[in-house]
Amino acid sequence: PIGTHCRLRTGRSFNPDFVVSDFKPMRRRIIVANWKMNGDGFMVDEWLQILADELPESVDFQIVVCPPMVYLDFMDDLIEDLELEVQLGAQNVSEYTDGAYTGEVSATMISEFACDYVIVGHSERRRIYGETSEVVAKKAKMVLENNMKPIACVGETLEERESGQTRTIVEQQLEAIIREVNDSEINDIMFAYEPVWAIGTGQNATPEQAQEVHGWIRQYLAQVDADTAEQVRIVYGGSVNPDNARVIFEQPDVDGGLVGGASLDAEKFLEICMS
Repeated sequence: PIGTHCRLRTGRSFNPDFVVSDFKPMRRRIIVANWKMNGDGFMVDEWLQILADELPESVDFQIVVCPPMVYLDFMDDLIEDLELEVQLGAQNVSEYTDGAYTGEVSATMISEFACDYVIVGHSERRRIYGETSEVVAKKAKMVLENNMKPIACVGETLEERESGQTRTIVEQQLEAIIREVNDSEINDIMFAYEPVWAIGTGQNATPEQAQEVHGWIRQYLAQVDADTAEQVRIVYGGSVNPDNARVIFEQPDVDGGLVGGASLDAEKFLEICMS
């Protein structure tokens, strides 16, 4: 039987009969704003000021904002000045420690900007820049080694979903990460399920579709460590907006959202957070 601390290895397929325990710990909801290549200094100032004015003093969710790399320092200073309970994240990182990699930024460098999180494996990085699951896994490892938490993105294209390959594709993406990191490090990874066909298209997975994949991801991780799988946060990313956030976040294995376009508007982002 598959038990706690059983490592998944290449070639071992997901066991659909494996059942996660009935114990459901309280996982704090987390909402991540991914600005992508948008914004400027004025937007940073205005966006954070809106949060400072309208965010309740006590909330039951966590906010992470991932601006373009060049605004991390500026945003960090403003967050401190405004005394906001907001954490910083980077949108990408190099898989290398240092060296002749023009234009790249290492995890060591990012860690100097008070970053707590780093997005790795976003579908745009995979699709536009050709990042493989192996590269994504190396990036996740670099983030962990520099005392930050990866937001590891996984998800399928529309063609893959329509051909019934969702589980196979997501399994391969998860497996690459699990092979690269230690069992004890999995608890420090946040996973983001982002169906590629729902990113920036206005489409989104139904709550049932999101829950199906999120629940399956948690079951898959439970084959490595059942207790860890119950604690790991899995967020949904795919055209999250104020209209659909509540019903998606209500799903038992959806622990928040990775918000793209809607996060550029601070008012809309707050609506999503308060859903």
